[in-house]
Amino acid sequence: MHKIRFGVVGCGHIGRRHVAVIEGETQAEMVAICDVDQDILQKLSSQYPGVTTYTSYERMLAEASIDIVCICTPHGLHSIMSIQAAYAKKHILVEKPMALSCLESERMIQAAQENEVNLYVVKQNRYNAPILLTKKTMDEGRLGRIFMVQCNVMWNRHDAYYAQSPWRGKKHLEGGALQTQVSHFLDLMVWWFGNIQEAKTIVDTLNHEIEIEDCGVSALRFENGAIGSLLWTTCVYNVNYEGSITIVGEKGTIKIGGKYLNKIEFWDVMSYPMPDEIEFDDAPNQYGTYQGSSSNHDKLIHSLVEQIIDSRKGVVEGDEGLKTIQAIEKIYGQANG
Repeated sequence: MHKIRFGVVGCGHIGRRHVAVIEGETQAEMVAICDVDQDILQKLSSQYPGVTTYTSYERMLAEASIDIVCICTPHGLHSIMSIQAAYAKKHILVEKPMALSCLESERMIQAAQENEVNLYVVKQNRYNAPILLTKKTMDEGRLGRIFMVQCNVMWNRHDAYYAQSPWRGKKHLEGGALQTQVSHFLDLMVWWFGNIQEAKTIVDTLNHEIEIEDCGVSALRFENGAIGSLLWTTCVYNVNYEGSITIVGEKGTIKIGGKYLNKIEFWDVMSYPMPDEIEFDDAPNQYGTYQGSSSNHDKLIHSLVEQIIDSRKGVVEGDEGLKTIQAIEKIYGQANG
């Protein structure tokens, strides 16, 4: 079988990350990139001389010989661009958040099904070493019944971060901090504990001139009966402080911490010491003026390519990605009520 041929639309920080990772994947080929910024395209063209550049997404879909499109554009464009790719008979890998609403997400899933293409959602934090170890531990029943979970996303985003791109901080294009900073954390909690059944939420905008919240707290109840708390903010002074999930179970307690869920900060599990051979080498994405979540896109792309070649499941697909959007709508729907 030929290498899986990729196109990338949206060549900002995360789009450039996709291009670099695809270029380094032995079973993939970087074929086409698309952006409205000619300067970005020119720089990427000199860096990757064999890649065709486009300023028109429609032209790229019509002309480029690609198998799958990576959609790395502002959040508000994810749905329509995914649907366009589906009707062009291309597989789709869409960055988080999948879309800004459940309705948009469901339309994406329907378009992919109707056109017999696959729709995938980027959830690279599922490949973090602490996440995989914790998932294995829970799947084996070593924690027993889960009582509580605490999630803290305490990050810094300077005013310059919001000013850097015209879509950031805009309700109709970004959605909110849950979509941008917290969606990976929600994905993991829903993956582990089931859908959110109840939420009681307070949000506010205290430190930025933006349309979305920069602070929020929510009390949650999950499908498996566990109760939890979620605290998120982009108001931490100067640099990111913490991104953590603490699980309190019948037979153990685990805290996954660091700034990006890349460390085990506490491990006390009955008759199961933390394995010595685990290598915690997960690192954050570096974007110059700020840091994002874990940089495991290489692991995700490698798994995705093998999944397409072998016609099997593995990487998060549309139905699974929808669960995070449902959780976000649940939390925001109960805000300040």
